Amino acid sequence: MSASSRGLILLGHGARDSRWAAPFERVASLVRARRRAQHDEGPVSLAFLEWMQPSLQAAIAAHVAHGCDRIVIVPMFMGQGSHVRRDLPQWLDQARAAHPHVRIDCASPIGEDEAVLLALAACCERALRESR
Repeated sequence: MSASSRGLILLGHGARDSRWAAPFERVASLVRARRRAQHDEGPVSLAFLEWMQPSLQAAIAAHVAHGCDRIVIVPMFMGQGSHVRRDLPQWLDQARAAHPHVRIDCASPIGEDEAVLLALAACCERALRESR
C-alpha cells in the first residue's frame, strides 16, 4: 500500500435474495482489475443500505483500517431517491465525524452519468435488434 491510499466503495440498496448482488460484485471485480493494471492497489468494496452486509459504516471502517486516507463512495442507483437525498448525507456526516482524518467523498448516483446512460441506451437498442 502506498503512503496515500484511496478506497472505493460501491453502494447498493441491497435485497433479501443474495443473487441480486451479482452484477455489483462483477462491477467491483472489474474495477479492481483495472486498478491493479494501473498499479493502484487501494481497496474496492461493496456496501449496502439494507438487507445485505457490509453496511456503509462497516465498509468505511474497513477501508480506514486498511489505511485509506481518502474514500470515494459511488451510489449504484439510477437516480436520487429518498435514500440518496435524505439518508446518505446523514450517514456521510456520521462517517466523517467518526473518521475526521479521512477524506470521504460521494459521487453522484451512477445512473446520472452520461456514459452509463449511453451504455444503457445501447443495451436497449441491442435488445430490440435481437428480438426480431
